[in-house]
Amino acid sequence: MGWIWTLIVGAIIGAVAGAITNNGHSMGWIANIVAGLAGSALGQALFGNWGWHLGGMAVIPALLGAIIVVAVVAFIMTKVFNKA
Repeated sequence: MGWIWTLIVGAIIGAVAGAITNNGHSMGWIANIVAGLAGSALGQALFGNWGWHLGGMAVIPALLGAIIVVAVVAFIMTKVFNKA
């Protein structure tokens, strides 16, 4: 049951990061979950494990990491798809 909660929190964090960067509308919900989970790992590795915890994630570092992940993925995707 814990992993379902982690996926839900990851999706919410990914959606918030997409909304903040204005790049989340083109991403689907699976990409939001992946961005949230990858961002959580990246954010906690870069910024530590501090602040409010939800679903096994430190929310603020996870959100900062997800913003970085969404921005990098959006940058790469625009370069790849605009190249053709």
